[in-house]
Amino acid sequence: MRIREIVITGNPVLHRPASPVHHIDDYILELVDDMFATMELAPGVGLAAPQVGEDLTLFVYDWVDDNNRQYRGVAINPTLVMDPLPIGPLDDEEELEGCLSVPGERFPLRRSDRVILTATNLQGNEYTIEATGWLARIFQHEYDHLLGVLYVDRLTHPYDREARDAVDASEWGVPGLSWLPGRDHLEG
Repeated sequence: MRIREIVITGNPVLHRPASPVHHIDDYILELVDDMFATMELAPGVGLAAPQVGEDLTLFVYDWVDDNNRQYRGVAINPTLVMDPLPIGPLDDEEELEGCLSVPGERFPLRRSDRVILTATNLQGNEYTIEATGWLARIFQHEYDHLLGVLYVDRLTHPYDREARDAVDASEWGVPGLSWLPGRDHLEG
């Protein structure tokens, strides 16, 4: 297991749909171990393969809810069904979201309150999880990565402009930029 560099917005792998996983082999098993280690050190609650430069439709997640229940798993070739988005103004605190590929920045984003994730696990078995609240948000965020969409791409006014300004000020948005958890210190 090794810590992998996390690519930053502007890397082409983050901005195009990922390719399906055809076989769960030793390479995939090693990648998943690396992704969990990288996510934990970053720290994060989810990490998609494109974020570590891999053009594959898989993500890992690890989150503990308010009742101390842990949700930890791997989603290979997932599908996601979402309830309609809630209507009303954004809550600048409750809907605040960040991303390891846009490090140090956080903006409010409307997400569905309930989703159904169907995916394959490392044993090749299909599973389904109905998720609400933050787990639903995590699944939507990571699934977006597999579509080539970053959360900043979904922001509405005025946050979309603030995000563009932050990316420009950090001189991101170009290929080749990354950071290594445990080595690089990033605020956020």
